[in-house]
Amino acid sequence: MTFTPRGAGNPPAVRQDQVEPDQRRSARVFAGADRVASRPVLFDAVLLDRDGTLIEDVPYNGDPDKVRPMPGARDALDRLRAAGLRLAVVTNQSGLARGLFTEGQMRAVHARVEQLLGPFDAWAVCPHDDGDGCGCRKPAPGLVYAAARQLGTVPARCALVGDIGRDMTAASAAGASGILVPTPVTRPQEVAAAPQVAPDLPAAVAEILRRQAAVDPATYGHVDAPRVGTVLVVRADSAGDVLVTGPGIRAVAAGARRVVLLCGPRGRAAAELLPGVDEIVEHRLPWIDPTPAPVDPADMRRLVDRLAAVGADEAVVFTSFHQSPLPLALLLRLAGIRRVSAISDDYPGSLLDVRHRVPPGVPEAERALSLAAAAGFAPAEPDGPAPRLRPVPAPPPEVGAPGYVVLHPGSAAQARGCPPELAARIARALAAAGHRVVVTGGPDERELTAWVAGDVAVDLGGRTALAALAATVAGAGAVVVGNTGPAHLAAAHGVPVVSLFAPTVPFGQWGPWRVPTVRLGDAEAACRDTRAARCPVPGHPCLSGLEPDQVLDALRLLGVGPPARPVPRAADRPTGVPAGTSTGGSGR
Repeated sequence: MTFTPRGAGNPPAVRQDQVEPDQRRSARVFAGADRVASRPVLFDAVLLDRDGTLIEDVPYNGDPDKVRPMPGARDALDRLRAAGLRLAVVTNQSGLARGLFTEGQMRAVHARVEQLLGPFDAWAVCPHDDGDGCGCRKPAPGLVYAAARQLGTVPARCALVGDIGRDMTAASAAGASGILVPTPVTRPQEVAAAPQVAPDLPAAVAEILRRQAAVDPATYGHVDAPRVGTVLVVRADSAGDVLVTGPGIRAVAAGARRVVLLCGPRGRAAAELLPGVDEIVEHRLPWIDPTPAPVDPADMRRLVDRLAAVGADEAVVFTSFHQSPLPLALLLRLAGIRRVSAISDDYPGSLLDVRHRVPPGVPEAERALSLAAAAGFAPAEPDGPAPRLRPVPAPPPEVGAPGYVVLHPGSAAQARGCPPELAARIARALAAAGHRVVVTGGPDERELTAWVAGDVAVDLGGRTALAALAATVAGAGAVVVGNTGPAHLAAAHGVPVVSLFAPTVPFGQWGPWRVPTVRLGDAEAACRDTRAARCPVPGHPCLSGLEPDQVLDALRLLGVGPPARPVPRAADRPTGVPAGTSTGGSGR
């Protein structure tokens, strides 16, 4: 990999073991991502692919006269510079390895790019071809790690804009936010799998700046708001929903003397893990619960009385994108709470004081942070917006030393779990490759976990409450899991995730947030965006077509090797390419 910071002249290519000496533990290294900035923002830097994103894709171009900027690129980049964001280019240039142009010709092309588009703070270039087995060629995350490090930040505080699936895989595998800007060479499955899609570079930049502003209270006119007394916060659904709301709740706690969380019984155990919560009120809400009993007027009166007893100065009602906060807002008014904030597309009348709007597809954690900001609450420095949990006890002793792989095959929603036969094959493949495997699951999944674990893995099915599960996840080298609560436990502990993601809900909204992740599964499956709890297609085709080797490839991409044998340097590690990832156009 070659790397050129601003003002550095023409340094020699750096060694491949400088890309990321130990990506296996990279999530731990970057777990403090939010502590880099001095203000409550999501991003410090934007990384950009070169060919097809910044400039027209000319195959193996070594001629500066052939450089043509993409429409609107200069103005878009100047907007990022004006916002104080640092910029870097991360680009595969296999033409160097193939001898199709020289390093000097490439530098001349880059000088022309800067002449037309303005200066970049760094250039990170992979000069290798696919067969070289380097750690920097996208979809490997090495360029993202290196560029972030040289920019003085970490991948979790970077957005990466690119035009093919390799760019998005590299971003996710490093824990950065990816935005795909498709071109004619972008494959439909790459568009479907992308965490976020923009029609062009100016639109991608506008979205980065919108997301940045959305979590800043100053955007809503709140500047140095005084600390309030008691705030009632609400997230009334499942454990995973409560976990992803944690950053928003923690932001409220940074501006309140006391925080009381109203949750449902399915989210109680997760609520107990969240920092910043002083008291928990548990109550089932029939307009939120997936299997609701009839509305009981006496039960609602008891809830109003309990909420009144909290003595809250205000309430912040967190909901998912398909839920309404208005039934609870009415009860909060009856309880005498003077100020109520919530996200609502429906007209709230006098039920809400702060009626917030959020575009579709925003990551759930950012959605919660933006509501907190609209209500006047910012993440406390140096805490920032990253996921956090309270300290957890040691994991069960039978899991052994840290570094094992957690395989969590089940889910409360059947559509989002891993097909049992596939999970068992994954367990065997992981064990055969030298990984220590721990299979986890709830009390009603004991038969499933026993069958998946067989005689090759430790079976913890039904033996861990949520806190013990969190402890088990914290000691893992990686977690292989569907779209369910343990994925968010992994994100909170900085543990890399192989996400077996059923596309019933958008990956960019519900995937693990700010943690190295590789997504597997058919993003174009017929269940896409159905929000189905049970698979609506016979055979669960979005996941059943996966092969265990793809999971092994994903772990290699994340830098997670079997702890029983030495982990090779980044330069020596082979790079797996998950299914559906394009090799890109020439020069990539």
